[in-house]
Amino acid sequence: MTNAQKTDTLLPVYLIVGEDELKRRTVADRLRKRLERMGDIAFNSDEFDGATATGEAVVTACNTVPFASDVRLVQVASADKLKKADADALVDYLADPSPTTVLALVATKLAKNTRLYKAVAKHGKSAVIDCSPIKRSELPRTVRSMAVTHGFTMTDGAARALVTQVGESTVALDNELKKIAVAHRGNDPVSEHEVLEMVARTAEVKPWEFVDAFSARNVQKAVWCLGRMESVSPHALLAMCTTRLRELLTARALVDRGTPHALASVLKVPDWRVKNHVAWACGFTASELRDALKGAAHTERAMKSGANADERFLMWALEVMRPR
Repeated sequence: MTNAQKTDTLLPVYLIVGEDELKRRTVADRLRKRLERMGDIAFNSDEFDGATATGEAVVTACNTVPFASDVRLVQVASADKLKKADADALVDYLADPSPTTVLALVATKLAKNTRLYKAVAKHGKSAVIDCSPIKRSELPRTVRSMAVTHGFTMTDGAARALVTQVGESTVALDNELKKIAVAHRGNDPVSEHEVLEMVARTAEVKPWEFVDAFSARNVQKAVWCLGRMESVSPHALLAMCTTRLRELLTARALVDRGTPHALASVLKVPDWRVKNHVAWACGFTASELRDALKGAAHTERAMKSGANADERFLMWALEVMRPR
């Protein structure tokens, strides 16, 4: 197949969009390598940052004739940060794009109803490449697959531990897997113990993890979570805990009536959302849950009146979790 024929299989524009940074990097790298097989891309490529680039500059680069190559590559990072006028200039260009240029737009988010998204999508189904993040529940399986590409295997527990330690960023996970690959010896799968020994925790705990520990009256875990949530305000946590207490009070009432199975229907939420609520509710009496809600109201007033919010919230949470 000739280079010219290969060029014909390429679209004039691709939108690489989604919150998974590793996916975006991988797709962009594959596109560049594909074009490198067709000519000297080092002399036939331009890179722009959507936060600072002008539409005129990008369009000029796209309309430049390639030198000693059949194709040029013009890549715009953070394309979702282009100003409206600059994005509109690209929309106009895409109405009649250069046949010798591939324009790669890379974005974290770009709404489907924007003119730029629609202009790209008109060039074919494969013009928009979805790089949406993997669901957290699916990450351990993905991490195990990623480990194989680095030359080792790991147990499911090890993969889960790595996600807990590092968080949901696939770039950060991949970087840690590279380190593990260098340190691991032997052919046995990497264990959870190895991960905990080698990988420092950098991921911030999600607020719902604290609320779940709070609901289970697990003081040790709740305090541990609280120390790893620097960006979450005590006001937000109090609101989340108050909502959970109301849900548990409903669950407690249904348990007492002998109809705990109706909880999801009563709260109008999916079953998975309340799968542990009945067990948590049974760890409280109805009176304790009502007292906790009254305490939350007093705590909120104190926090808004100038009292130390962190201290007030912690005192209230510990009192609610304290075994009676």
